[in-house]
Amino acid sequence: MIPKIIAWSARNPFMVILLVAGLGIGGWLSLTQTPLDAIPDLSDVQVIVYTEWPGRSPDLVEDQVTYPIVTSLLSAPNVTVVRGFSYFGFSFVYVIFEDGTDMYWARSRVLEYMDEAKARLPDNVTPTLGPDATGVGWALEYALVDRSGTHSLADLRTFQDWYLRYWLKAVPGVADVASVGGFVKQYQVVLDPNALDAYQLSIDQVIRAVRENNNDVGGRLIEYAGAEFMVRGRGYIKNLDDLRKTVVAARGDGTPILLRDISTIQFGPELRRGLTEWNGEGEVVGGIVVVRFGEDVLDVIERVKHKLAEVEGSLPEGVEVQLTYDRSDLIEES
Repeated sequence: MIPKIIAWSARNPFMVILLVAGLGIGGWLSLTQTPLDAIPDLSDVQVIVYTEWPGRSPDLVEDQVTYPIVTSLLSAPNVTVVRGFSYFGFSFVYVIFEDGTDMYWARSRVLEYMDEAKARLPDNVTPTLGPDATGVGWALEYALVDRSGTHSLADLRTFQDWYLRYWLKAVPGVADVASVGGFVKQYQVVLDPNALDAYQLSIDQVIRAVRENNNDVGGRLIEYAGAEFMVRGRGYIKNLDDLRKTVVAARGDGTPILLRDISTIQFGPELRRGLTEWNGEGEVVGGIVVVRFGEDVLDVIERVKHKLAEVEGSLPEGVEVQLTYDRSDLIEES
């Protein structure tokens, strides 16, 4: 066979040149279009179900949240393993499918079978799916560094959560952007137990009053002089004074009891369990960019860098974005 191929090649040099040129062009095209990564993605086809139930102990979360979800997903098609983990206030369920299962088909099946589980979950408990990424999707990290020293960690975290995070999530190929470090700003109402006792109020009454007063409501149309006027009530809380003026109840003579009469109202940080530190210089706010399953990691990283350069002018004065982990260097060296 080999002598015949050699003889044919010797008689047809032009065809051999065309064949080699075609193979070379095909190889070059494959090289330019092949997704590049330094870390092979050998992870299972996995869907994560995350559920929050604040303030509940792990055994209660296990019995009323994790167990109903796990038992509902065991019968889903192509599922090999379902693992549940219960913690204080939240639950994780990992659903692992057979190799070769399409990731988005698997996510659709999990959503279908979650309808069965929701009927057995406590009120106001809503499970959510994790991002459509794998364990090796963690491709880029950055930190918001304030060189001016004029911005608090709460201000930086607010900018990260409400602006920068969504700008980067809009980049094609990005599955999620997780925020780390800093302080999440909260409206905090510190109740005075003596005042509650004096006014004969319960904590549930206060909670209900705050919830009902923080709301916009719509009325109906009023026709006047040939024109229509839309009636609405604007009640969303915009600052601490709005919260202080919330009416909780009324005294016997009709005098309203305001929230400021029974509590101290302030801005404060949400409870946190970790921090992000920058080169020994102090705390910063950071973000973790997670690449979507099946995407070209190198291309996604370059698109994220380009987006960061675009929004540089929109950063708070004195704040700059510093990359703390960049897999593209490892990919290019590999």
